[in-house]
Amino acid sequence: MSFFNTGKYATVRLNIEPHCRRMEVPAGTWIKCKECGRTLYADQLEQNLNVCPHCGNHLAMTANKRIELITDPDSFEEMDAGMHSTDPLEFVDSQPYPKRLSSSEKKTGMNEAVVCGKAALNGRKYMLGVMDFRFMGASMGSVVGEKITRMLERAADEKCPAVIVSASGGARMQEGILSLMQMAKTCAAVERLHAARQSFIVIMTHPTYGGVTASFASLGDVIFAEPKAMIGFAGPRVIQETTNSKLPEGFQTAEFLLEKGMIDRVIERKNLRRELSLCLEYLS
Repeated sequence: MSFFNTGKYATVRLNIEPHCRRMEVPAGTWIKCKECGRTLYADQLEQNLNVCPHCGNHLAMTANKRIELITDPDSFEEMDAGMHSTDPLEFVDSQPYPKRLSSSEKKTGMNEAVVCGKAALNGRKYMLGVMDFRFMGASMGSVVGEKITRMLERAADEKCPAVIVSASGGARMQEGILSLMQMAKTCAAVERLHAARQSFIVIMTHPTYGGVTASFASLGDVIFAEPKAMIGFAGPRVIQETTNSKLPEGFQTAEFLLEKGMIDRVIERKNLRRELSLCLEYLS
């Protein structure tokens, strides 16, 4: 600091060193809730099971986090972990299909959009499949359909219940008719599970759409859903434009479908573990 006396006025000059650097915040430290617009601290959000503490909005969870939520510690044994999608149609849109697969693998650390395996909850054994929307919108291609089919068939063989946590944008267009065939294949696997007199539980999360909703996800003996999860075949905008009519308030939300009898319960994430355990106990 320098002081200058110019007679009537005194002038003070502050010499501020340019060493004050801008604080860098690591990416992913803060997350904005799309429902209420609040900025949330990522670590605190994770401790709250990715549910906004202000408005109760259920944000997306990774497959691994969902597995931790509804299984006993160290009880999950993954099956068919090495399966990878191929490119039988040599499909190219804005970029080649193999490039999209590679990008999703790097982003998620997963080989495909679903993780399947053996699990236990409070000591009760069951088969579990969890879809992860981060991998190409959890679209159902040949590998997703095959892994789910194998999981359901193994549940039938080993005489235990099966649980699927669904989240999907629908069929995987890059595989064309091969993707659509998975709808029939997974439905047949559910029928084999029912023939073995084993229960099938579906937990629908946001969003569950397209061929997944139109196949195995709607065939559960019990169908749960998370609050405000969007569930349907085509999106509301497409339906409204096609029918040229105004849709009811809350159309395709979990609460709307519960009112119409298409699902059995809407369960908050914090209660899901307990509710699933009770359901497995009752159905066994």
